[in-house]
Amino acid sequence: MSEPPVLSVERLRFEYEGAPVLEDLSFEVGRGEVFVIVGPSGCGKSTLLRLALGLLRPTSGTIRVLGRDPSAGPPEALRSLHRRIGVLFQGAALFSSMTLEDNVAAPVREHTTLPDRLVRTLARMKLASVGLDASRGHHPSEASGGMRKRAGIARALALDPEVLFLDEPSAGLDPVTAGGLDDLILYLKERIGLTQIVVSHELPSIFRIADRILMLREGRIIAEGSREDILYSQDPRVLDFLLRNAPDLEAGREALEATREPAS
Repeated sequence: MSEPPVLSVERLRFEYEGAPVLEDLSFEVGRGEVFVIVGPSGCGKSTLLRLALGLLRPTSGTIRVLGRDPSAGPPEALRSLHRRIGVLFQGAALFSSMTLEDNVAAPVREHTTLPDRLVRTLARMKLASVGLDASRGHHPSEASGGMRKRAGIARALALDPEVLFLDEPSAGLDPVTAGGLDDLILYLKERIGLTQIVVSHELPSIFRIADRILMLREGRIIAEGSREDILYSQDPRVLDFLLRNAPDLEAGREALEATREPAS
């Protein structure tokens, strides 16, 4: 029997002040996938992420994460679910008054009773896994944008989640730093099989990291499939989105071709 989906969405609808934001969304995300949600600004990407995290409740339809409704249930059940989920918010959302080490340690202190020595050891291991061991004593203001994003991922991984949500992980980063973050996402997939659900609009990154892509437009799904399905789609709505920045489209196709196995 195949494993149940990590994220299951069925006939999902969300309204804000009577206006539809998301309409009739249905899809699933399997375990171990890097699943990327794309679309123009205002299409509902961030709203969908907030619904998956239980920060909003659907107007109708269902959304389930690891088999549970993230916005309903007794407090202890929701606390248990939230321990199984890691989140990287767009701005990393680090506590400015804490060092990077203490930022990573924060969820461990909140959700466990481990002694401080073990909490610090765990935080240092997570920072080392994202290449920040030498920077653990820095405050966020002393770190670059890329370092803050990596520290945010280390904090999201602190409790060994089963699924990691990443909101615009490459936003505001230079191409080299963004490429390093892509490498980290792929490492987490290949090394530990971590399911990752990514909201992004950076085409080269999307077509390098994604196993599957969901494209939204005006709150509806207009395409879902592999990188090849999206990159070579003839749907005019998909092409309209991709061709808004032709160099990015070419970079995406080049990145896709680079991942193909060489001919024997």
